[in-house]
Amino acid sequence: MGRVTIKLTNVSVVRLKKGGKRFEVATYKNTVRSWRSGAQTDLSEVIQIDNVFTNVSKGAVASADELQKAFGTTDRTEIMMQILKKGELQVGEKERAVELEELRREICTEVAARCVDPNTQRPHTVGMIEKAMNEVGYNVNGSKAAKAQALDLIKVLQAKKTLPIARAQMRVRITMSSKEGKKIKEKVLPLIAKVEEDEWSDEWELVALIDPGSFRLIDDLLQKEVKGAKKIETMSFSAVEDEARIE
Repeated sequence: MGRVTIKLTNVSVVRLKKGGKRFEVATYKNTVRSWRSGAQTDLSEVIQIDNVFTNVSKGAVASADELQKAFGTTDRTEIMMQILKKGELQVGEKERAVELEELRREICTEVAARCVDPNTQRPHTVGMIEKAMNEVGYNVNGSKAAKAQALDLIKVLQAKKTLPIARAQMRVRITMSSKEGKKIKEKVLPLIAKVEEDEWSDEWELVALIDPGSFRLIDDLLQKEVKGAKKIETMSFSAVEDEARIE
């Protein structure tokens, strides 16, 4: 088993126990949650030292035999990704408190971006969501993605009637040539909550309900992949009564 010298001043350790042994990877601080949520996809921006350890602080590198026995492979990249995905992030109390506060704010921002007051059709502020979150005693889970927890929080707020809240949807019209529409339709549909009109002539015209967060994704898709004239325009914005859903 090899050893390497590591400075721990800017290292976060992710630990996974497997096959009766402890395995660790050394990551840059504040990058693991971004990688788990999909916001960060470049492994080199997350993994600080390209190796698998039995103890990062001691610089003890896991041997090929240990990796094979525990993971069934010696592919260190594959193993590092397993540890990142399933392992426990080791952080101090102060760092954990900061991360949880950032995650709490992110959850509230997700809720505020996707919901409205059904009585006024106006969005709630992030501060209002935070206050309601505190009132219902919602506990933030540091290992769970913000979007998933936002969905949970919406359900809790609706059940306890702490805040009048409903998922908001935008009605949009998408237009382009029929030729381009045939090429792009299958990529657009996964971003649509409900199709209302799907008309074909010289142009393709789609009228649909979408979650507000999908507007930019659809617009980006059209700009990158559709040639010639194309448009996505907002027709209306309102609350819907069916179960809250976040893609």
